[in-house]
Amino acid sequence: MIYALVKLVHLAAVIVWIGGMVFAHFFLRPALAALEPPQRLALMHEVLRRFFGAVLVALLAVLASGFWMIGDVHQRVAATGGSLVMPWSWWAMTALGTVMAAVFAHIRFVLFPRMGQALAQRRLPDAAQALAAIRSWVVVNLVIGSAIVVAVVVAG
Repeated sequence: MIYALVKLVHLAAVIVWIGGMVFAHFFLRPALAALEPPQRLALMHEVLRRFFGAVLVALLAVLASGFWMIGDVHQRVAATGGSLVMPWSWWAMTALGTVMAAVFAHIRFVLFPRMGQALAQRRLPDAAQALAAIRSWVVVNLVIGSAIVVAVVVAG
């Protein structure tokens, strides 16, 4: 029962993270093209501020639940005298998820503050440049996250 609950937390956090990237990139961003650059940049900053807060919580939940599930399976296998051999899909999730976390950290703690500082100083071209960099890295994370989902589905 506990394992199922932890797995639910893991999946819900992944859905928030990947689903939010899909929404922002494919639906929000194109809709904002109707706004003038100052309003578009200000709105994106506020949306990203809220979204990145949720992603930080989701990221911590994904990492904690993922490592907990690996540890739980290891403990169960060890209790029977065996040793855990993780499936390749678990390795893929762990490795690629760690890369996604590093990309997110760069977005949240380097690029996003750069955008905020530029907006505060009314340097709109610099804010737009930071937002473009954020968008590029979000696409990278979206591709990696999609690859993880494919790997898990293919592995069964």
